Amino acid sequence: MKKTVRYISLPEQYSQIREEIIEEINSVLDSGMFILGSRVELFEREFADYLGAEYCVGVGSGTAAIRLALSALGIGENDEVIIPANSFLATAGAVAEVGAVPVFADVSEDMNIEPSEIIRLTGPKTKAVIPVHLTGRPARMKEITEIAKEKGLFIVEDCAQAVGAKIGGQCVGTFGEIGCFSFHPLKTLNCAGDGGAVVTDSPEIADRIKILRNHGLVDRDHCEMWGTNSRLDAIQAAVLSVNLRHLDKWTEKRIENARRYSEGLNSVVRIPGEEPGIRSVYHTYVIQADHRDELKEYLGKHGIENKIHYPVPIHRQTAAGKQDTLPMCERQAKRILSLPVHQYLTEDKAAYVISKTRKFYDLREK
Repeated sequence: MKKTVRYISLPEQYSQIREEIIEEINSVLDSGMFILGSRVELFEREFADYLGAEYCVGVGSGTAAIRLALSALGIGENDEVIIPANSFLATAGAVAEVGAVPVFADVSEDMNIEPSEIIRLTGPKTKAVIPVHLTGRPARMKEITEIAKEKGLFIVEDCAQAVGAKIGGQCVGTFGEIGCFSFHPLKTLNCAGDGGAVVTDSPEIADRIKILRNHGLVDRDHCEMWGTNSRLDAIQAAVLSVNLRHLDKWTEKRIENARRYSEGLNSVVRIPGEEPGIRSVYHTYVIQADHRDELKEYLGKHGIENKIHYPVPIHRQTAAGKQDTLPMCERQAKRILSLPVHQYLTEDKAAYVISKTRKFYDLREK
């Protein structure tokens, strides 16, 4: 019997916490304080505490978080920043937006930046590296931090897909100078629109980002530096405070679904790896599959929504000038497929995804 398996289920998420959300939104409406203010400050403190960071600054989006992080570090015109080529476009776009040049690195089998690439690509203009914790799996931060220290590079972590991911009990976003987060509706910790945050242990960096996000103003009438308008709204902060209370429960359900997939699919596709001491949070569950395009179509015909994150690596985009090959990244781009892994995926529906995936390969062998 054909089932429908949605890739994401935001209406279901909000139906279960609707009263909590409405109560918090009403309190913001009653206050009349819609931009920054006490509700934003409350979430900033809550999120910093959750991650084990000293400071959190709420901003308008995850992209803005990276852009402001680079600006706060003084990175700008003609500086170079190393990034993996298989991230979402926003990672490169934020680098370009401050006038710097994104330098694209190849990745490892785990789909995260290959640390040795940082050594290969560092030149006299290189100022920073942005490791992206893709799919919710932490990058190899021990190696990356050692290389960055040796080369004199800043580390700006792109944690857009990895809130709550950990290495040895330490949350991603707290290994480098700055961690950047997105609260886009498709993220596990989401708001009802756009939103983002920057975390850091440096009071100087936190203060600078607070100024930069608000037109460069140090108070209502005095501008210290040219900034931008990228402030987290109070209503979005209120939504985030509620969702943060549920984040660990949602994440554990995603991890449970991922393990169920891995047990059922390991003999027919390449599954995401697991390592001791590493907590992957499965923003996406990405397999690497032979006959990927045919599998994608087959699952779709059987009611299973699925995605490709991302079919065209950034270095092959027109905006990047369609640069030279990065073999591992390009090989993976032809094989990757994201299966539904959200917290409302039932055991029955996960079993359906597994059975149909296995059936596809059974049919090919006949």
